Amino acid sequence: MASDLPTVAALVIVPTYNEAENIQQLVKQILEQPVPLHVLIVDDNSPDGTGKLADALSAQDPRVQVIHRPGKMGLGTAYLVGFRRALQEGYECAITMDADFSHHPYYLPKLLAIMRDCDVAIGSRYVKGGGTTGWPLPRKLLSRGANSFAKFVLRLKTHDCTAGFRCYKADVLRQIDLDTIFSSGYSFLVEMVTRCQRRGFVIGEIPIIFHNRRLGSSKISRVEIVKSVYTIFRLRFSRLPWERWRSMYHKHVTNGYQ
Repeated sequence: MASDLPTVAALVIVPTYNEAENIQQLVKQILEQPVPLHVLIVDDNSPDGTGKLADALSAQDPRVQVIHRPGKMGLGTAYLVGFRRALQEGYECAITMDADFSHHPYYLPKLLAIMRDCDVAIGSRYVKGGGTTGWPLPRKLLSRGANSFAKFVLRLKTHDCTAGFRCYKADVLRQIDLDTIFSSGYSFLVEMVTRCQRRGFVIGEIPIIFHNRRLGSSKISRVEIVKSVYTIFRLRFSRLPWERWRSMYHKHVTNGYQ
């Protein structure tokens, strides 16, 4: 089995905001996996001291890096910062995962293993063998409904298009044109998988059990849900009517001054 494991280090990008209760144990378990992994913690100035704990981890182990940001700037922008770091430092893969053990580190070797056959790998709740645990019924219905809605509107083939536990090859990130990503929050996940499918990248999925966070509080808000719906329609129709009108008006005004 060991000979089947990847030998190239991947960068695991972990956005954090008030994850002091989880970050030390999470990083420890990531680095204990039987695959070569490095960790990048992107902390949004957590008031609970997560950033200081991350710095201590980095000082103890060169496989751990930290980026500090001035405040909460969104999940998507944290991943973009991580993707750019992964490309700059020559990693062949970039992995995204939550800091709260919803995505358990023991799935990391399986996620990397299927990268031989695909360009993007997703830890999926909605393929055979996957699922969730610890969620109340309303949360399950919301997640299923959001996933089904995004799949239907955007015609996505991926079973779990709202999953955040993913692995991307560096070549995918180079071709996606990261500077044009519109979304900044959780809707970033839908936008990324949509762009990957439209460019013809092979997307694979492995089953995971998504665990409700053990410690800390959820970061999903009603505003994020509204933004996600907006992003889905924006991706479906490229640009919404008022954006097209604004673009036409801007072009008209610009031409008038030529």
